[in-house]
Amino acid sequence: MAKTIELLLTESVENLGIVGDVVKVRLGYARNFLLPNNVATTPSEELIKSLMVKRAEAQAAVAQERKVRAETINKLEGFELTLERACNDQGILYGGVTQGDIATALVAAGYGVRARDVRLSHAIKRVDNYDIHIKYETELETTIKLHIKPDRVLAKDEKPDLDFDMEGNLIEKRPAGEKRDRGGDWRDKLKKPAAPDAGDKAAKADKDHEPAAPKKAAAAEDDAPKKAAKKPREDAKKPTPAKKA
Repeated sequence: MAKTIELLLTESVENLGIVGDVVKVRLGYARNFLLPNNVATTPSEELIKSLMVKRAEAQAAVAQERKVRAETINKLEGFELTLERACNDQGILYGGVTQGDIATALVAAGYGVRARDVRLSHAIKRVDNYDIHIKYETELETTIKLHIKPDRVLAKDEKPDLDFDMEGNLIEKRPAGEKRDRGGDWRDKLKKPAAPDAGDKAAKADKDHEPAAPKKAAAAEDDAPKKAAKKPREDAKKPTPAKKA
C-alpha cells in the first residue's frame, strides 16, 4: 500500500505550496488535515485549468509578501529591543521570555514578525543581553539584540557574579576554601604534606634518644621462679653401679 498520495491544492497551504500546486503528501496528513479542510483534492486537467487565475493571484501575493519581509529584515539590521521583567534579587526572572513575547514587542515597534519567525537557541530566564535570530526563509534572516532589564533597581551587593548553564539555570558555587563532601578535591591530593617545624623535630629527636628500658633484666627476673620450681624428670636414667671384679 502506498504511503503517499498526490493531491491538487485548491488553497495555499503554508510550508506546502500555493493554490494550483500538485503535491505529494503522506496519507495521514491528507486524511486528517488537507481533505477535511477542503484545501486539496484529487488532481485533474480540468481543475488545474480552472485554478490558473487563482494561482496567478496567489503567486503575486507571495512575491509581495517576500518583498515586505526582505524590507523588514533590512530594517532589523542592528535593531535592539529592550524588555523589562520582574525578577528576584539575583536577576532571575519570575517568568521566562518566550518567542511570543519577543514577536509581540517587535510588532508593537512596527515590524511584522510572527512567533514562529523568532528562533531561540535556549530559554531566557534571567536579566542579561541576548542575540535573537529572526528568520523568515532561508535567505531572509538576521540577528537582533535583546536586553532584558529588571523592573526595579538592584543594589550591587544584591546581584553577585553568577554563572548559568545553557538553559539559564543557576550554577551553585561553593565558598572559597570549602572542600567537597565526598573524596575532597583532587587538587588537594597532589599537594605535598607540610614540612614539620623546628619544635616538632626537636621533640622527635629527644624521643629517639631516650634510654631503652632494661627489658633483658626484667625478663631474667621473671624466668628465675620458673627455673626454681622445675622438678627433675622421673624417667631420667639413674647411674649404673660399677661391677665388682
